[in-house]
Amino acid sequence: MLKHPSLDIVGSDGTELAGKKIILCVSGSVAAYKAIELARLFMRHGANVICVASKAATNLIKPSYFKWATGNEVITKLTGDLEHIRVADYKQSDLIVVFPCTANTLGKLANGIDDTPISTVLSVGLGSKIPIVIALAMHQSMYENVAVTRNINFLKDKVDFVSPKMIEGKAKAAEPEEVLDFVLKKFGYSMKLLGKRVLITTGPTIEHIDPVRIITNQSTGKTGILLAKELISAGAKVTLVYGPGNNKITLKLKRATKIIYEIKKIQKDIILVGFKAETNLSKEKLIEVARKKLKETKADLIIANDIGLKKYRENPDYNNVILVDSNKEIQSGWKKKSEIAKFIRKHLEKII
Repeated sequence: MLKHPSLDIVGSDGTELAGKKIILCVSGSVAAYKAIELARLFMRHGANVICVASKAATNLIKPSYFKWATGNEVITKLTGDLEHIRVADYKQSDLIVVFPCTANTLGKLANGIDDTPISTVLSVGLGSKIPIVIALAMHQSMYENVAVTRNINFLKDKVDFVSPKMIEGKAKAAEPEEVLDFVLKKFGYSMKLLGKRVLITTGPTIEHIDPVRIITNQSTGKTGILLAKELISAGAKVTLVYGPGNNKITLKLKRATKIIYEIKKIQKDIILVGFKAETNLSKEKLIEVARKKLKETKADLIIANDIGLKKYRENPDYNNVILVDSNKEIQSGWKKKSEIAKFIRKHLEKII
């Protein structure tokens, strides 16, 4: 199957939104023409974008333009294919953006009215707890209408609003670049990590005893992969080295050089983070071992965890790590590895 030509731009400006599926709802405001630019901005940062256009929006812009921009079919009506469920049910998408959002669309969302493709998609998305970002656009007098104000106040702790600009008696929709910045930050984009080059090694390491026998470990590499995704979303440039790898074959067991001991010898000013996995140690002993590793490797941070715990073996998608530096230790608590990756990323921002 041939790739749609418009998809050639995906990731051209960055990969912060790589793997993210964004539903772009376009309602009937003159600002709808800027939705094409916004869709392309999301794509340039790696996202897959599907447009949902209202009847009023299609009177202004033909659906074929949205299909050209995104490479995906445009939803303009609901059929037996259950388009609203396909894009907005639990975990079906990562984000719904309404740009521009009229007072009419806002009121329907606030009051549970589902009589258009956009209002139905928003209703399902709100119920399934998919994050929703709204960029309002209308005349200033409408924006200041008490009913509109009530609807905004009702929704402000349930969805995110990108504030409009008050110009020439109109509450004009935020510029596409502003909405992009808001979305990037929502997904963890960080000016502190922007452009930083990060090398992550993860997964099992293998040492050959002979051509068929090896010594290895039970690392899945999941935390490292999730951490790489988290740092990429934050704007960092990540190189991921995933085991297994090759080592020289010997008949006699021989200790291999640990990469972490060599890093500071090569580049002294680099921020060095190491992982230390142990089994069946008390918290105090685990911290002691981590501090020893910190000193030996001259690392800035050691992330320690106990992989011998029964609940870790039974559910390796969860973990509990302790961040240890020269002054303190911080425990994550028992969490999903995706949350562990966020926990580590936020700490890295503090030490950069």
